Amino acid sequence: MLHPTPGYVSTARPATLARWLWCVAALIVAMVVVGGITRLTESGLSITQWKPISGVIPPLNQAQWQAEFANYQKIPEYQQLNRGMTLAGFKAIYFWEYIHRVLGRLIGLAFALPLVWFAVKRRVPRGYGWRLSAILALGGLQGAIGWWMVSSGLSVRTDVSHIRLAVHLLTALLILATIAWTALDLGALAHDPLARPARLRPFALLALLLLAAQIMYGAFTAGLDAGYAFASWPLMGDSLFPADVPMLTPALSNAVDNPIVVQFIHRWLAFVAAGGLFWLALRAGRPTGTVVVLLVVLQVSLGIATLLSGVQIGIAVAHQANAALLLIASVAAAHAIGMRRR
Repeated sequence: MLHPTPGYVSTARPATLARWLWCVAALIVAMVVVGGITRLTESGLSITQWKPISGVIPPLNQAQWQAEFANYQKIPEYQQLNRGMTLAGFKAIYFWEYIHRVLGRLIGLAFALPLVWFAVKRRVPRGYGWRLSAILALGGLQGAIGWWMVSSGLSVRTDVSHIRLAVHLLTALLILATIAWTALDLGALAHDPLARPARLRPFALLALLLLAAQIMYGAFTAGLDAGYAFASWPLMGDSLFPADVPMLTPALSNAVDNPIVVQFIHRWLAFVAAGGLFWLALRAGRPTGTVVVLLVVLQVSLGIATLLSGVQIGIAVAHQANAALLLIASVAAAHAIGMRRR
């Protein structure tokens, strides 16, 4: 549907599409922020059913609220951690999960409906239809991944799987990165009708993969509540790595499932990722590279502050929001290098 047909008359508007994609990217950043609040307030399991269409309507009367609360009272999180919670307390956690889900639907509509309109009006430049369609499909998959994550905490566990949480976050940021890259390509095309899409250079890909690994460990840290293990920096207690830490078997599982080991890796992988991003920034030059450096410094500072504050929610959310902004800036730096080489 989105590919030109014989006799196609181009009415492409790459600048318009670029502005639209940046608006969608802003919504995704907001989604990441709300997702962070949802996690930090332990709100993610408050809605125990997935209703993609009817779920947009919240409980409207006392009976409906009692029914939702009754569903929540059946899951392990309530029975083991929140027994005795009042209906008012339930409404407070329901709010954030509801906003998170509605925002996800809004992003889907904000992407899908304009895309269809642009396609019908032949506003999509040649070669971009397949890319935009793939992003749309990935967005649909993200909704399913979100429910796959939530479902992991409804029967046996008292929280969601930290691995599924990481998959959910990384998929959201992959969508954000691909939207940003496509918007940058379209912006270049708007300035020069002969411009070709940028190529992702190997060292730029490595820097972005290091950032993705650090974000993944951030999700592990959040999912395991590992940030609460030690509220000191640079030492964990009295040493670089605490003694007598109970270890899991097999040994490699500690890097994923042991909260103390996960916090340790997240602390120091940050500087490896920062080194890669500094190199990326140096190659990109000003002004994009400068923005990357400033956001890296801010991100490390917010990470340390999150630990020292005992995971104070405002600082922790700022840390997650800045990660999304850092990703956009890093993608822009990688794109600038790819365009220059072209």
